[in-house]
Amino acid sequence: MKRYKQKNSALIDSSSTVFWFRRDLRLKDNAGLFHALKDNEDVVPIFIFDTAILDKLEDKADRRVEFIYHSLKVMQQQLEEVGSSLLIFHGDPIEIFKSLKPKAVYTNHDYEPYARKRDEEVKNILSKYGTDFKTFKDQVIFEKAEVTKDDGKPYTIFTPYSRKWKSLITPAHLKSYPTESHFGSFKKIKAVPLPSLEEIGFEATGLLFPERVIKQSIVEKYDQQRNFPAIEGTTKLSVHLRFGTVSIRKLAQLAQKKNETWLNELIWRDFYHMILWHFPQVENHAFKPAYDHIEWRNNEKEFKAWCDGKTGYPIVDAGMRELNNTGFMHNRVRMIVASFLTKHLLIDWRWGEAYFAKKLLDFDLAANNGGWQWAASSGCDAAPYFRVFNPTLQTEKFDPELKYVKKWVPELSTKEYPKPIVEHKIARDRVLKVYKEALNSSET
Repeated sequence: MKRYKQKNSALIDSSSTVFWFRRDLRLKDNAGLFHALKDNEDVVPIFIFDTAILDKLEDKADRRVEFIYHSLKVMQQQLEEVGSSLLIFHGDPIEIFKSLKPKAVYTNHDYEPYARKRDEEVKNILSKYGTDFKTFKDQVIFEKAEVTKDDGKPYTIFTPYSRKWKSLITPAHLKSYPTESHFGSFKKIKAVPLPSLEEIGFEATGLLFPERVIKQSIVEKYDQQRNFPAIEGTTKLSVHLRFGTVSIRKLAQLAQKKNETWLNELIWRDFYHMILWHFPQVENHAFKPAYDHIEWRNNEKEFKAWCDGKTGYPIVDAGMRELNNTGFMHNRVRMIVASFLTKHLLIDWRWGEAYFAKKLLDFDLAANNGGWQWAASSGCDAAPYFRVFNPTLQTEKFDPELKYVKKWVPELSTKEYPKPIVEHKIARDRVLKVYKEALNSSET
């Protein structure tokens, strides 16, 4: 990768403006890219494979890295068509920007604690060279403190937040950025070949990714079909939203016209990003501090059974096997498996969150953390602690013909399938006792 760094750095000089792609891997309707192209000439698009993130990934066949790589190849082809090229770097962004001295750097906001710290350091480095660092809102509709209570404080309950969100939305918030009208501002660069995945330290699986296609027929029936994992009732666009290969504005426009339930799902996404921005401590702690007093059992053998999809609860096992094999899990099933881990097995939600973070194609810290804390009852606007999903009743309601279960648990009803790891009533009584004791102890 060193030769790429030296060659790419030489293509960026004091007359160049850098556009740094991160969670926005598309050329069209990209806020920061639009402003970079509109305001400047000689815009050089770059992507950094950030070793601070990649070095923590244990699986060198991580499909998210492969997804990013595929998305970069698509952009590279588009850039070559307009006479430019994407430049790829591999390393610590702080060190990389110490060696680059462009006129300005443009990028889009990232709301995660690590990204905020990284961007602040990059900004400080660039300011020493007199280089502007300009960032823009792109991956959400409303951010930070744009939707607040009348007293200016952040919402912590979704329903009033969503009402305010809908009252504030205007066509301007959803308007696309016409980046293609400024493609002439890209610096003319002879195409620089992308390094291989292997050169970055990863390997390809060759498995297919969800299509970058917005299926209107699914959106139109979303409210009726979204809870049934055996049917194609969800768009599977979450990985594209996570890495910005589709525009949130485009999806929100469609949601407004076609299905309010789907729009609410997009608003939940804004809500959790807002929560992470205002309350970054949720990354490692319960949103409701009292829930940090819970005495988790954290039985490693039971945790492994959950991870492997061998709990003896078919809907839980089906979900975990779907996750392990595809990097995806149906949203209704995510709630069931998360409730099972935290409530039935009394295993710390952070263990489950970390496992999802390793396996989910669409892993997003804000949404993953929000979902796990919701299931564990420790989060903002979470399910009350006495709400314990009954996996059997959930199956009867949402997979009555066991189509989803049998797809992933073919040995169901045979001697090979394990007996339930815990009895539902015993687990429910146990978790209510433990939670109640924790909450009582926090008050004294």
